[in-house]
Amino acid sequence: MTTEIGRQATEKTLSLAKKSGLDISGGRIRRTSSRFCLGVEHGDYNGTDLFGVGTDRFIWLAYKPNGSGRIRLISANFPENGVVDFRPGEIPLPRSPETAATWARFPFGVDYILRREGFPLSTGLDGVIWGNIPGGGMSRSASLTLNLILTLLEINGLGVADPFQMVDMAQAVENDYIGSPCGQLDQIMILFAREGMGTHYNPKTRTVAYIPLGGEADFRLISLDTGTDRPGLEKSTYRIRRAECEQLAGLLKEKYGFEHLADIKEPSQYKEITNTHRSLHPHLCDRLDYIYHAQRRFTSMLEAWKKGDVKTLGLIFREDGIGLRDRYKISGPEMETMCDIARTVEGVYGERMLGGGDKGAAGALVSPSGVNALKKAVETAYPRSHPEYAEKYSLHVLRMVKGVQLLENRF
Repeated sequence: MTTEIGRQATEKTLSLAKKSGLDISGGRIRRTSSRFCLGVEHGDYNGTDLFGVGTDRFIWLAYKPNGSGRIRLISANFPENGVVDFRPGEIPLPRSPETAATWARFPFGVDYILRREGFPLSTGLDGVIWGNIPGGGMSRSASLTLNLILTLLEINGLGVADPFQMVDMAQAVENDYIGSPCGQLDQIMILFAREGMGTHYNPKTRTVAYIPLGGEADFRLISLDTGTDRPGLEKSTYRIRRAECEQLAGLLKEKYGFEHLADIKEPSQYKEITNTHRSLHPHLCDRLDYIYHAQRRFTSMLEAWKKGDVKTLGLIFREDGIGLRDRYKISGPEMETMCDIARTVEGVYGERMLGGGDKGAAGALVSPSGVNALKKAVETAYPRSHPEYAEKYSLHVLRMVKGVQLLENRF
């Protein structure tokens, strides 16, 4: 909390709490990170291994138990929505129209899932939330959901023996209460993130391993926020792509026993399947093309990370982006404009879209000396291509951080 952004978060939460009549003095702050996926984007619901890092754009929740039995929360990002005030258990039904356009669906959903999973909530709290995670691609919703779950469990004296139960519940908030068909990539990469380390998730064993960046590698992770407003996953191409992948896996299950497209690893099987289904289902085979080749790149990506071979890491990141654009067809014009610009800049090792798709942010791996050149290139070219976002886009230089941190007595 010694950083300027940490001080800014404290000031914002304290100021809004005072204006809103909430008492958080002497309380705590829980900070949850954003994430930067290095691979495999869209791999979680397809059964692939995953690799990424936590990054230093955060959701802050400043809170204190209030003794009233009511949960009272306000967002500094959406102060016009006022205080969300409810008693645990007294919330709208899942996917209620009145909550669809408000951030209140997240605390309602957390209350719903925690109670459904056998965690009785009785202690109320006053809390103020503020976040600086760019819009789209870096997992604001997962960060907020995890923060709320951890906080409500803590003030009620509850815990979980298996951290993956936390992941399951955070996903269930979005899947079952909100209606967003998200996977578990975001929750895993945030909950388990460690400073300066890459997190490797193995879905077969449901385990994580931490991999330090090798050698003397020095590069910057960059988020290129397009300034666009991304709809929820339930309203986006993400939902369609997930359904397509599940459709193809279903077609293959009887003959091959596959549960996910990630199960297709042997070149002979891949060739047989695409030869058989390409004429009838060309779009489904395109989706498989991306997943199959992304998995084959994954091992090379991990090796490059371990060696600190940033140039190879960047080339793999770029190749992955081309696959997402051309085979998975999940990107969007504004994100691809950012990628096109980045690709022309000396010192940019690789670039691609981030997150669910359609709108949001692209990401880039950049040498320290290339950061200013990338900034200038984006400042010059992006507003020309998308003048409607000339005042909305932004560039963020990111640091690898711990995903969850509890800060005591900071205000």
